[in-house]
Amino acid sequence: MKAIVQERYGPPEVLEVGEVAKPAPADDEVVIRVRAASVNARDWHVMRGDPYVARLMDRSTFGNTAPRDRIRGTDFAGEVDAVGRSVQGLRVGDEVYGEAPGAFAEYVKAPAQVVALKPSNLSFEEAAAMPLAANTALMCLRDAAQVESGMRVLINGASGGVGTFAVQLAVAFGAAVTGVCSTRNADLVRSLGADEIVDYTREDFTWGGARYDVVVDLVGNKSLSRLRRVLVPGGTLVLSGGGVSRGGSMIGPVGLMIRGQAMSKLARGHRITIPAAVPSQAKLTTLRELAESGKLKPVIDRTFPLTQAAEAVRYVEDEHARAKVVLTV
Repeated sequence: MKAIVQERYGPPEVLEVGEVAKPAPADDEVVIRVRAASVNARDWHVMRGDPYVARLMDRSTFGNTAPRDRIRGTDFAGEVDAVGRSVQGLRVGDEVYGEAPGAFAEYVKAPAQVVALKPSNLSFEEAAAMPLAANTALMCLRDAAQVESGMRVLINGASGGVGTFAVQLAVAFGAAVTGVCSTRNADLVRSLGADEIVDYTREDFTWGGARYDVVVDLVGNKSLSRLRRVLVPGGTLVLSGGGVSRGGSMIGPVGLMIRGQAMSKLARGHRITIPAAVPSQAKLTTLRELAESGKLKPVIDRTFPLTQAAEAVRYVEDEHARAKVVLTV
């Protein structure tokens, strides 16, 4: 089968179209014929081995000179092609979506527990845009911040892949939402349900007078003290991801996460949390139900064919892509 492989860390040029063996499922796995796969910031971080400290912190993902998995990508949507002997609830031909290493390929294998039936009202491209980004947003808002009706929520990075889902989920949970984005993305974020927009090209939300019950930082461009100053007493700061490609960094957004982890044990008056977006069939099912009810709709910026994966990753790195970028297979 065709797949997007890399043999060393580097810029998008290290991604090549290669011929590799089609995977076969273990007893608890399924093989999916990939119809679409989405690009996440995680893909360029792993592609570049950036930040360098991540190579020491996550040895299951990062090798010394190249990623552990040769094939890039994690998010996919497609049709079940083969089923392991112990798998229940999934059959050959089912239209599914999920998250597993090696999604930038014609076929991907995944544990059945991270695969679910795709939302019936979404295309394969739309479904592929959801797993990592929408699950991260769900973890940030529901599990970490416990957002509920009447809360005031600010989302820094509201027009990004995770941010567009976070805005919609916060609205679905009954919160009043303020989205931080650029001028060109203000209309998009407003269309997703945000009550207020802060244009970061014109003002700094950390110096305003507004206070929020929850601040979700998806960018990593503000200090902890500045983020905390816009919280109400007892408010929650959620840190998730961030950073931009500069061709290589030593610590990058990991520095803010480390400081946040340390501060979470010492902070008084506020709660600081750094959720881990662990994939699961249960969460995918929750996201499917939200999508089918009309409360969650993926936004796709651009699509590329699988063979142009390098160009797609470069676009995510360099062009501040709004929402999601998807590969079609």
